[in-house]
Amino acid sequence: MTNVLRPLSFSEPATSVRLSYQVAMPEPQNHLFEVVLVVDGWTGAQLDLKFPVWTPGSYLVREYARNLQELRVTTSEGLPLPARKCSKSHWRIETQGQTEIQVRYRVYANELSVRTNHLDSSHGYFNGAALFFYIPDYQDLPIRVSITPPPGWQVTTPLPRVANTETTYEAVDFDTLVDSPFEIGTHAVYPFSVRGKAHELAVWGQGNLNPSQVIPDIQKIIEVEADLFGGLPYDRYLFLLHLASQGNGGLEHKDCCSLNYPRFGFRDRDRYYRFLNLVAHEFFHLWNVKRIRPKALEVFDYDQENYTPCLWFSEGTTSYYDQLIPLRAGIYNASHYLKLLGASITRVQATPGRHVQSLTEASFDAWIKYYRPDANSANAQVSYYLKGEVVSLLLDLLIRNASNSQRSLDDVLRLLWQQFGKREIGFTAEQLQESLEAAAGLDLSTFFNRYVEGTDELDYNQYLEPFGLKLKETYEERERPPYLGLRVKAENGSQLINFVEFGSPAQRAGIDPGDELLAIDGLRVKGDRLADRLQDYQPGQSVTLTVFHQDELFTRRVTLGKPCPDGYQVVGLTNLSEAQKRNYQAWLGDSPQPGTDS
Repeated sequence: MTNVLRPLSFSEPATSVRLSYQVAMPEPQNHLFEVVLVVDGWTGAQLDLKFPVWTPGSYLVREYARNLQELRVTTSEGLPLPARKCSKSHWRIETQGQTEIQVRYRVYANELSVRTNHLDSSHGYFNGAALFFYIPDYQDLPIRVSITPPPGWQVTTPLPRVANTETTYEAVDFDTLVDSPFEIGTHAVYPFSVRGKAHELAVWGQGNLNPSQVIPDIQKIIEVEADLFGGLPYDRYLFLLHLASQGNGGLEHKDCCSLNYPRFGFRDRDRYYRFLNLVAHEFFHLWNVKRIRPKALEVFDYDQENYTPCLWFSEGTTSYYDQLIPLRAGIYNASHYLKLLGASITRVQATPGRHVQSLTEASFDAWIKYYRPDANSANAQVSYYLKGEVVSLLLDLLIRNASNSQRSLDDVLRLLWQQFGKREIGFTAEQLQESLEAAAGLDLSTFFNRYVEGTDELDYNQYLEPFGLKLKETYEERERPPYLGLRVKAENGSQLINFVEFGSPAQRAGIDPGDELLAIDGLRVKGDRLADRLQDYQPGQSVTLTVFHQDELFTRRVTLGKPCPDGYQVVGLTNLSEAQKRNYQAWLGDSPQPGTDS
């Protein structure tokens, strides 16, 4: 199946410099993309080339240049030109008066993720930031990309095809090139339409995905999000889906998203719903963060980190809506939504780092912490996705309650869209708070000081109660064991402790991550039987743990604590007032179910 793309003629840039790339993969099984950059019309004595160190939407310096090899620079006649490396991702070429410079290089591509490149005998996939150079001060020039695919392979990308060509595409500037991934292979392409605009679902990999089921659900999600923002700000949109043996993630783009999902994750109802949450999340990003974006991300600096304290809103608020959107679309009901909400709150409450790191700190430090977890991460960090989601919930409920359900977080997003998104100018943290306050009709300084810039425990019930709901601790039917505060993972026949909660009985006794658990009170114990063994004890009792600590045998006396809840559920209250019923229905679009105060 071929793509129907609008043709585009090559426009004359303001400068005489013209940029084009050629991408080939003559032996895809060797995982090497072969790339040629042609710079035509150059007049300078030197040409600087830089390789991005990160890609927008994934806030980690990934050092894409580490996969670049065999760089060679020549004239149009093939004569070599001197090139030297100035830094890890910066090359300088002595042009010797040549107006056309050709830069040849290979990029190793064997990492299947939405933010990297992957090439094998079945397909090729690449992101612009991980494959292409940019020329400083020339990022605004249009760039052509010509693909030479292996026989029988097709090309799918959100970029428009150049008129009268088969596999040549044009980006209006480097940002657009970075924002436009390519899928090259024998993938299936399913076209569909929403509100008169063209959409495609491109699927690589085998699995139990049923396009006749998923496409109508995707259409419903698109409709709901279009209603929220007042239309669709593109002419054509592409969903790129990789079905793999493992992994679950996405990366947003203005006119496209890349999705990775387990190949057999579509038959089970809950797993299918999780896929639709992923779709709703990445599609929502075409507004929130791709167009409505923090000031620090208004102009991308591809050389280094782009710090912002607002990722909690860009990602967390999007996470809040990715669960609401399928509910509004009628894909699942309020009962399922509240189950998802309880699961999110459970994960927040299971993170000790919520007492240590604020949302603004988590946003700012994403570059050095979120993508680099270690044994202490859960003690010292909180996810700006996860806590951002539940703080967005509280803000939505606050605004709804304060306005008698006349306004909501929807209004905040629409205001940001009108003020910032349509013009693609960045907002500051202060402007974000002002927009929320305008919708709430309240000064939110205390809320922000406590929950966004501070680490106060979230008061869920204060915000849930006006909607006839409360947060309830849950315990498994079996008796809960006393609290020890560590987790064990079997590895190569050993029971390795991979997490010790700060302030827990285990931590206070000197147990460390990396210790090998051997015995409790002199009897061998395995990680999968640890909870059962602890049930033989009561809170306040002391036990002796035997561990190997850096190969040295140690015994530690540990005083066990009170059992912790398994999780949390959002449940209904009894004897609801008419105001609670109205609030619930205005929020979740359904009548509240009978609840219990127990």
